[in-house]
Amino acid sequence: MTIRPQKFQKLILDWFDKHGRKHLPWQQNKTPYRVWISEIMLQQTQVTTVIPYYETFMRKFPSLSSLAKANEDEVLHLWAGLGYYSRARNLHRAAKMVLQEFKGKFPDNSEDLQKLPGIGQSTAGAILSIAFNQQAAILDGNVKRVLARFHGITQPVSEKNAENELWKYAEQYMPATRAADYTQAMMDLGATLCIRGNPECHTCPLVKYCVAHQQGIAHLLPAKKTSRMLPERSATFLILQKNGDILLRKRPPMGIWGGLWSFPEMTGEPDLKTIQAYCRQYLHITIKHFEALTPFRHTFSHYHLHIHPVIIPITRMPGVIMEDDRQIWYNPHKPESVGLPKPVESIMKNLL
Repeated sequence: MTIRPQKFQKLILDWFDKHGRKHLPWQQNKTPYRVWISEIMLQQTQVTTVIPYYETFMRKFPSLSSLAKANEDEVLHLWAGLGYYSRARNLHRAAKMVLQEFKGKFPDNSEDLQKLPGIGQSTAGAILSIAFNQQAAILDGNVKRVLARFHGITQPVSEKNAENELWKYAEQYMPATRAADYTQAMMDLGATLCIRGNPECHTCPLVKYCVAHQQGIAHLLPAKKTSRMLPERSATFLILQKNGDILLRKRPPMGIWGGLWSFPEMTGEPDLKTIQAYCRQYLHITIKHFEALTPFRHTFSHYHLHIHPVIIPITRMPGVIMEDDRQIWYNPHKPESVGLPKPVESIMKNLL
């Protein structure tokens, strides 16, 4: 059963008027800056997780200029635990670009928005439609799910052909008026009714026209590529303690936990000879023993990491591990505003 775009829009907006979310923090005092921050935080992260981070972030950085003038450690500190830390670094870089290249005025067109790090076509569409009420489509995970089911697209949505088809539908249904409400409605529909696994089809405004529902395959869509087993890796975290302080090193800007502060790290499980050799070579200290803490697993998007924390007390201060801009002695009783990966934060709390 086909449906005209105008009918699709009306069904979505009528549902939104009755059931849509209208009291989210970024929907209040709406500005392009506030919408942008929320859209970046919401990438691959649920609303309930984002809300407290968003509120804390906005209290610290209420304006684009305050974010641009902050140092990276402050930004990463507030992002710690939210994951996908490249988002925070991109936010910081983009704020500086808007201040310098766009004279502090947030871009109001897709081409300029996509020049900013961390903003692709869908995020640009969300900012334009929600903040500027422009007719700009989005295709985030929620919208992909709604449209894939509605049109019965059985091809994995990550494949280019399927994605192109979904973009065609997203643009076709995008209304010229009430763009902000429509975009929010589509995201809300995917987040609250057209959910993963077992969608609540009986209360969906589109159920009468949904191909997946008619064919009884809504729970199978959207299709994904066959998932592969995540590889397993191991790492030893060296917790060097001196008078209660702990040595932390700043990780390289790119890669896992880029720009965050972590313990010196070795590949593999703890072994006294290997740890001794590492400490002699890189820290210029000689150790005779270590205390192994309980190992645990941390899962990234592309592998499982088995973390083996070990405590190494030291009594003297070799020059090589004096404090500088890449390493600090961190007092967990008086924590500094630096970004810590979630596992490091957990280890610190356990040590306390």
